[in-house]
Amino acid sequence: MKLDLSFIGTALLQLIAAIPTTLSITAVSILCGLFIGTIVALIRLYKVPVLHYVAASYVTFVRGTPMLIHLLLIYFGLPILVDSLSAQFGWSFRSISIPMIAFAYISFSITAGAYLSEVVRSGLLAVNKGQIEAAYAIGMTTPQALSRIVFPQAFAIVLPNLSNSTISMLHGSTLVFTVSVVDINAKSQIIASSNWKFLESYIAAAIIYWSLTILIERLTTMVEKRLQLHKEGGVT
Repeated sequence: MKLDLSFIGTALLQLIAAIPTTLSITAVSILCGLFIGTIVALIRLYKVPVLHYVAASYVTFVRGTPMLIHLLLIYFGLPILVDSLSAQFGWSFRSISIPMIAFAYISFSITAGAYLSEVVRSGLLAVNKGQIEAAYAIGMTTPQALSRIVFPQAFAIVLPNLSNSTISMLHGSTLVFTVSVVDINAKSQIIASSNWKFLESYIAAAIIYWSLTILIERLTTMVEKRLQLHKEGGVT
């Protein structure tokens, strides 16, 4: 068996078409997961009655089970729920109308939410409580104190972990081939099966994932430098 270097280039060109799908899954998962994670973190920090235990159970369950299981639970469970509700309330919508990529969006957002809740919670805990007390002293409400004082500082603190979570979700998105979504990984398998050049196809996929990972790291570094300049007063 001989490595066909020229086919790696051919595979790279064909894989470019699948990049938007992979990036959309990663972006939606992180953005929705960050929203979910922030809500869950606040519920746990402020120990909201009843919801505190629900949030803790959610985080424990998701962090204690694999991403693939989450995806399969949503893939097989959501249609049953949707069809049951549709039958009960007389809706015309059926689960067959749900696009396959939606299962990935929902599943990975739930997964990211649990992990990011811990990231957000650690960032919020790292902010000096004295600043919150000072905000209260000048008449700010809790939402104002959080949005103007706590969250900006917490974001700067958790940025490296947020970057790592984004990279993890990028790599985790390779699981979507199990629900027939054609991302970079699935596309590489299609290319390989049609030419029987599996090694070359997977090398091409690895190059793209590596490049995307480097891009995320570079963007994170740029944001960190920008935040540092603001902190030091270098930018008005």
